[in-house]
Order: sequence, then structure tokens, then C-alpha cells
Amino acid sequence: MKNNVQFLSMVLDSMTDHVSVIDAQGVIQYVNRRWISFGEENSQPNQCSAHWVGVNYIEECDKAAKLGDDFSIKAARGIRRVIAHQQQSFYLEYPCHSPEEQRWFMMRVTWFVSGDQEYFVISHQDISKRKKAEDHIRMLAKLDGLTNIPNRRSFNEFLHQEWQVAQRKQHPICLAIFDLDYFKLLNDTYGHQAGDDCLVKFATLLNQFADRPHTQCSRYGGEEFALVMGQTSIERALALIEEFKVALAALKIHHSHNRADRYVTVSVGLAQCIPNPLENETTLIDLADGLLYQAKTNGRNKIESASRTEPEPHL
Repeated sequence: MKNNVQFLSMVLDSMTDHVSVIDAQGVIQYVNRRWISFGEENSQPNQCSAHWVGVNYIEECDKAAKLGDDFSIKAARGIRRVIAHQQQSFYLEYPCHSPEEQRWFMMRVTWFVSGDQEYFVISHQDISKRKKAEDHIRMLAKLDGLTNIPNRRSFNEFLHQEWQVAQRKQHPICLAIFDLDYFKLLNDTYGHQAGDDCLVKFATLLNQFADRPHTQCSRYGGEEFALVMGQTSIERALALIEEFKVALAALKIHHSHNRADRYVTVSVGLAQCIPNPLENETTLIDLADGLLYQAKTNGRNKIESASRTEPEPHL
């Protein structure tokens, strides 16, 4: 370590973070090798340390902010707050996607004093792997472990979202709740593995019928499934479910104790609402659930449907 400046420069150049140092006016005084190489890889060719030094980093953020870059607005504000000692440090996570891949970075701003001058270190760390892992975990948290379709939590979120859209646009929204007929007898007769296989086959088929905008199927609980159909008339929804029942029959999942048929069948409650401020999505759930009860009471393997466009009166 005979030459401390050279040694420290080599240390900074070995880092994977992109590091720059600015003065109190925002002017870049130093950049490390990774900062330079990232610029070269992202449409700033032939940039060396000399080209970066003297550039006002805050002004560059301000230029991007004027073009509508929200993250540049936050970055410039955060850097200024650290320079003014309104906060000790600042960090910001932001996307920086390329045409080839999705990337996220974390920006950190800290400060130090050298002699009688204050300097501010700006580092950008690639956190893409962490963000992708977090996104994957969030995705798994919304999937049913057995059937690999959205779970009840995801159903609640999606229905709420579509209800809000339907209320704003005054479009109809439909909900179908499915219940596999005599499923307990299937489990008792053929075993739980056969029951699980049946649920997976049913979910896989239902998911194929959810491949359209504003539509999602989910495992509602046990042997019950749900299909949310935003911006869909009850006529279109009914036709879709009838098509699904035909496709389910074609699978011929054997069920000798099904009193409605010798194969697996399903009872369905289908409800439509045009949302208004006096109701929320539980109105649609309650209506569909009541219709499902009617379908089961009336012999199963049936679709009971109804539409309500006006709120029930409050007594």
C-alpha cells in the first residue's frame, strides 16, 4: 500500500457497484470503472473517467425529470436533502430495464469530509436477482399449491379490482362459483390421490376458459372454484360456462357414486351485477353463492343464473 490513492482506486474499481463522488454543487469528481463500463454498455460509448468528471449529476437528474422520469425526480430530491444535511443518507430502488432484460437497481447516497470539503458518494447496486426472487415469491403466494391456479387471496384481489373497474365504467361483472358434485364420495371411494387428480384436471380445464381479458379463475376452497368475468354480460358468461360443462363431460372423470351422472359433474351459481356505490363485491359473491345453493338443491349438475342491476333496498 505504498500509494494509497492508487490502492483505493483499485479497490473501488473491483466493486460491482457503480460508484461516483460529487461535490456539494452536484459536480462529479470521481467515477469507478464499473460506472464507466455501465455507461458504455448502455448507449454512452467512449466514455472514460475524464468525460464523467465535471458533469453535474443533479442537473442530469433534473433534465430527465423534465422528460417525465419519476425516479429522477426522487433521486434529485434525495441527493439535495443529503447535501443540505436534512437527512443522513438516501436510498432509492428503481427499474432500469434494457431491451434484453428486466433490471432493478438500488441507489444510495452518503457523505464524507476530506479536508474542509464535503463530498457525496452515489452508488448504484444491481438488485435484479433479488427483485426477481421477490416477484417469484409473491407469485407463488397467490397460487394454489395443488392446482397451480390462483388461490382465494388472489381471487379476492382480482374481484375487488374488476369490481372497481366495472363500477367506474358502469359495465356488468359476472361471477360463477363451481362446486364438484358429491366430491366427498369420490374421495371416500377412490382415495385422496384420485380426488387431488380430479381437482387438478378440473382446474386445468377451467383455466383454459379464463384465457381472456378481465377474466380469472381460482380455487375458491376445497372442491369449489370461481370464475370472475369482468366487463362480461350474463348471456356471454352463461354460454362460456355451458361450453365448459361440455368440455368437462368430455374428460369422463369416473365417479360411480355421483348421483347426477357416472362421471364428475359440477353445480354452478352464476351472478351478474352492474356495480354502484351502495354495493361492494360481497354483493356479487352472496348472489352467486345463493344461486349455487339452488343448483345443488335442484338436483346438481345444473347452472342457476341471475342478474341484478339495482341495489337491494336498505330497511
